[in-house]
Amino acid sequence: MKIVKNTGKLSLRNDGELELFFIGTGSAFAKTLFQTNFLIIKGDTHILVDFGTTGVAALREMAGLEATDIEVVLPTHSHSDHIGGMEALALMNRYVGRRFMDKPKLKMIITKDYQKQLWDESLKGSLAYNEISNNPSGFLSFTNFFETVHPCLKPNSTRQIFKINYQGISLELFRTFHLPEGADSWKSAMISYGLFIDNRVFFSGDTQFDQELIDIYADRSEVMFQDVQFFTGGVHVSHEELQVLPPEIKKKMLLVHYNDSWSQNNISDFGGWGKQGARYIFP
Repeated sequence: MKIVKNTGKLSLRNDGELELFFIGTGSAFAKTLFQTNFLIIKGDTHILVDFGTTGVAALREMAGLEATDIEVVLPTHSHSDHIGGMEALALMNRYVGRRFMDKPKLKMIITKDYQKQLWDESLKGSLAYNEISNNPSGFLSFTNFFETVHPCLKPNSTRQIFKINYQGISLELFRTFHLPEGADSWKSAMISYGLFIDNRVFFSGDTQFDQELIDIYADRSEVMFQDVQFFTGGVHVSHEELQVLPPEIKKKMLLVHYNDSWSQNNISDFGGWGKQGARYIFP
């Protein structure tokens, strides 16, 4: 893996190497780090993973990009630091990008179950009421804003995992148990996902401590971007809980989703901090 600091406008195309670029690495309430949202880039394809309330500003400041530059998005779950900017992304695409810039309809990689939840419980309240449509209700629907790309359920898996190869980027979307607090497995939790990217890179998504999940992916991963918090309890895995992992796994882990006081914490036994503004390139 090569780590290159981005300067200027980030290109959404490259020579075919897998690249991850974090427009933010902060927690939901971080003030200086933006939120943990990132781009996957490979060849002529890009996928924006999550777009929180700070997304528009983060995209411009860290990547020199505008919302209308984004063509493909993948939301992991319905907390505001992960979908709070989706409304702006959808509106900019429909009313600016497609109307004045000849942009394609925004594509969304999403499971069928989560598509319904995301629209009915989060996006519909603002996006449906913009113009009269031909739908029976007279209001806009999910498909007026997004072209859906549905991954397929992976058979014979110990947990719910969806797979897709999107224009040369291989993805596994695995269920995590992030919320509510007290959920004891992904089966009792609301929908939330992490990612395994190109059979090389693990992104935990938001999750409580999940030894089974780490066991599934640790040996297959070159690098593991791991959600962390620095107190125990709530809906995120803690630094203390991660201490039980063997050294060879911790050294693969770059920690993300951390708070503004991150520098006060000693993580010398881990691989380091995931950094906003850095291009992680996998030759």
